[in-house]
Amino acid sequence: MTSKINAFHHHFSRYLPNFPTMKVLLKQVRIICSASPLHNQVTDILIADGVINQVAANIDTPADRIVQAEDCCVSLGWMDVFAHFNDPGYEYKETLQTGAAAAAAGGFTDVLVIPNTNPALHTKSQIEYVNQKSASLPVRVHPIGAVTKQAEGNTLAEMYDMYDAGAKAFSDGTHTIQSPGILLKALQYVQAFDGLILQVPNDKSIGASGLINEGIVSTQLGLPGKPAIAEELMIARDIELLRYTGGRLHLTGISTARGIALVDAAKKEGLNLTCSVTPAHLLFCDEDLSSYNTNLKLLPPLRTAADREALRAALADGRIDCIATHHLPQDTDNKICEFEYAAYGMTGLETCFSAAITAGISAERFVTMQTAATRTILQLPIPQLAVGQQACLTLFQPAATVVYTAKQMHSRSGNSALLDRPMSGKALGIINGNHIILNSE
Repeated sequence: MTSKINAFHHHFSRYLPNFPTMKVLLKQVRIICSASPLHNQVTDILIADGVINQVAANIDTPADRIVQAEDCCVSLGWMDVFAHFNDPGYEYKETLQTGAAAAAAGGFTDVLVIPNTNPALHTKSQIEYVNQKSASLPVRVHPIGAVTKQAEGNTLAEMYDMYDAGAKAFSDGTHTIQSPGILLKALQYVQAFDGLILQVPNDKSIGASGLINEGIVSTQLGLPGKPAIAEELMIARDIELLRYTGGRLHLTGISTARGIALVDAAKKEGLNLTCSVTPAHLLFCDEDLSSYNTNLKLLPPLRTAADREALRAALADGRIDCIATHHLPQDTDNKICEFEYAAYGMTGLETCFSAAITAGISAERFVTMQTAATRTILQLPIPQLAVGQQACLTLFQPAATVVYTAKQMHSRSGNSALLDRPMSGKALGIINGNHIILNSE
């Protein structure tokens, strides 16, 4: 495949200066935006000073930058609802700057970051810290406030103050709220401002020592198992609490067929419930752990091949609302070790689109989920791909073949099981206002 992105000569993505009158011309791009009358049209797009200036079949206006690539598509900017940027406290794994660079390289203009920092994002000042420190970044970073103090699950944090400071949702992140009484109070509390609670369903008291999915593979590998019921009981419990309290709840990291069925039944009942799946769970299953690859040590763990196929089907038909990358960077010491001692998680922002396309999800479905569905869940305004609107765009090649290498990655951590393997679908980068970040050859 041949492609060119003019004026980008550095091996990595680079930030272009914000010239007040800079013009960027996208040549012969296919618009993927099902809500737009321009959907599926191949056209030129002229962006001047960060605003969409013209959309036409052929634009000859001189431009400071010309972007042209084979089989290039453009959509509204993608949003992720669950990623860890580790700032403050764990900057050796990731920072707001490196996390934003990884997001932009993966095609994301907006990212919600979880509160599992040190200190946790559990006060108004911590939310303000993230908002202020990320204000100049090319990716909009939306902090998730902790439901409980220090995300420890014991005492409710001051969620209204955090909401007033700009928290877009509330969660204890990777720490599942174990106490039903705490979650009940939280669901009631956030209704005063129509807030959203995010939860990773995991009953820690079941299979507490489990390292991978409990089943045939865990027995063959001699590793303690984490049964699916630990997730499914928590889903059922959280649905019961939502039914009792009302409010809005998003369950992320759904990994079993039974979990999908529970969520789907609750939705049909009319509960305000949404859910997401990780790209890793769409692509891998527990059989892929035969090599004891610590980058595939995840929580929830990779389930069976049958569960993986059920996730793909539910994502395709809309029972699962969107993909959440669960971008969880880990330093080398936490991954280059025995499987038992390795930390959970892998990076996901840069490889999300490729993982989804390789798993059989259509580009149009992916775009709809990561542009409209994610923002609807968060009750955020959906950008428009129209003349006069600020550019909030992602460029990508659905049919491209891509091989990610450690050298190409922008995240500070390299804990990805997707390196050095051919995949389909390539994110080219973003145009977000005056910020233009595109991946070079």
